[in-house]
Amino acid sequence: MRNQFIGLLMLLPLLLQAQVDTSDLTDYSQFGDAEGVKRYCNQKVLNQTPQRIVSVGVERMGSFAIPDLPVSAMLPAMQSFSASQMTALKAQVNIPVVSTNKIIWQLGANYWGSRIAIENPGTNTIANQLATHTLTSTGINTTIFKPLNEKNFLILQASADFNGVFHGLKDINRQAVTFSATAVYGWKRSEKNMYGLGLARTYRAGQIIHVPVLLWNKTFSDKWGMELLLPARGHLRHNFSTSSIVQLGFELEGNQFWMPVVNSPTGTLFLQRGELKPRIMWDKKLTGFFWLNVQAGLRYNWRFDGMNVYNGKSENQRYFTSALGNPLYVGISLNFVSP
Repeated sequence: MRNQFIGLLMLLPLLLQAQVDTSDLTDYSQFGDAEGVKRYCNQKVLNQTPQRIVSVGVERMGSFAIPDLPVSAMLPAMQSFSASQMTALKAQVNIPVVSTNKIIWQLGANYWGSRIAIENPGTNTIANQLATHTLTSTGINTTIFKPLNEKNFLILQASADFNGVFHGLKDINRQAVTFSATAVYGWKRSEKNMYGLGLARTYRAGQIIHVPVLLWNKTFSDKWGMELLLPARGHLRHNFSTSSIVQLGFELEGNQFWMPVVNSPTGTLFLQRGELKPRIMWDKKLTGFFWLNVQAGLRYNWRFDGMNVYNGKSENQRYFTSALGNPLYVGISLNFVSP
């Protein structure tokens, strides 16, 4: 027995050596350091409102005054009217064409149609045009988000819109087209804070302007944050949960609209419409990627001018100006959002 035990001890090193796996011959020293992989920032901060891919909504405004519309193009005496309401249909689509960690490229289309219910427009040419036709803005746009590294990014945006009081497709012409663009260079300091500076060419105020842009999206806590793209819009955000968000802020909207006017010197006018909307909004997840947006606020008249020439700005190019009343409004939209 003693001899068998001694023999077993002598065989033990051989048995242990037989258990060693010699099939893994990989030299791990040849692999690069994981820290050498280039990383890129994304376009969101934590708890930010979801981006809309498809959105369809309506707005309704209360009654308001429409003072000082010309009686006719040849006799510029002024006449005042009242609108019982204004309704608007809005729709937009933003489809990601390329979506990688190195670049996000989107193509989109939009529609904004407004109808004013003017009381007793009579024979006034401009009042009749507004009362019987839709003030239409529709176009295409493209947006590129290009991260440069973990901390820096570029945003490029451009759009082209047909805007006018059209009687039919035959009225659509190149004078009804407006072009807008924005470029922003930004910094992403953390998953809760990103900001950028840039320049925009825009018609949001009703006439063409070139303005500096401030982008700043910041999450202060699990409940509070802000989303700014000044001067176009800015909101303070409160997250009740991941599926219920309230925002308080404003948006500046508008464009320049081509309008045919009988017997005017040029046969047309360019209606410059801009409006500021202080508002409160509630975004609520319904199911999956479908969200509901409800908003209410004030439609403040920024500009409602009739110009004789395209992109006119000076007084001698202005045919009329109207200080529209400032009604309350409500809006609702159904949105399909990105993950």
